Amino acid sequence: MAASGTAAQPASAVPRRTGTTPLLSCRADPRFGYSLFVPPQLRGTERVPLLVSVHGSLRGVESSRDAFADFARWHGAVVLAPLFPADPLGDGNEDGYKYLAEGDIRYDRLLLAMVAEAEARTGLGFDRFCLAGFSGGAHFAHRFLLLHPERLRAVSIGAPGSVTLIDPKRSWWVGTRDMERIFGRTPDLEALRRVPVHLAVGDSDLETVSITHRPGSRHWMEDANRAGANRITRLTSLRRNLQAHGLAVRHDIIPGAAHDFAAVAERARDFFHDVLGPGRATAFGA
Repeated sequence: MAASGTAAQPASAVPRRTGTTPLLSCRADPRFGYSLFVPPQLRGTERVPLLVSVHGSLRGVESSRDAFADFARWHGAVVLAPLFPADPLGDGNEDGYKYLAEGDIRYDRLLLAMVAEAEARTGLGFDRFCLAGFSGGAHFAHRFLLLHPERLRAVSIGAPGSVTLIDPKRSWWVGTRDMERIFGRTPDLEALRRVPVHLAVGDSDLETVSITHRPGSRHWMEDANRAGANRITRLTSLRRNLQAHGLAVRHDIIPGAAHDFAAVAERARDFFHDVLGPGRATAFGA
């Protein structure tokens, strides 16, 4: 509460915190949070690029954020790294965010709330944003693309364990048949075709034990393993599916890399650099 006789300042009037923030509680649902990186050179209330970087299963928020900090300095962009903690409902589910819906939680809506909060906190404006996800974060990223292509400028999908294909004959999460029932919308192909897509995986990312769905497991459904046995074949299935529906896809298979966030993040930065253009190195001191 503001002191007596002192009006509370709107977020845009408060001096902007720059550099990295601590983990901030999401006002829409304090069980979740996010951290920002804001380059010190950003000024006023200008509209700037936003890059959202989504963690994997181990919830490495700081590394997800910091991997794009120098990129943000170069382009005059803000980085937002959400935190979706494991087991928010107390039922042992560590993977809910990967599938966007868990009980009464809608992770796509949570991310959109975080983006709006980041605008209020920084006094900056964001239009469509870039979205990157690795491993578990790539689950989230490509499914968010299917739901909200109109919010995205570009998306980078790095080595997901499982993929959802645009397929009206198969149910969510393997396909998209019942998306409208679950999420209130169906894939908008016209909007999807406006979003450049990047896929990346190491050519040695061949482990299968952790990604093979088995009868009786939480996310088991028929055809759960239909896209392929490992991350390479599953990402290839996703590429073919997206291209068959008219999306522009860049597909990187990284020589010598296993399940390696740093290698995938490097390719993602290259992709987003092409999307955003040459950057503003002189103006922003990069």
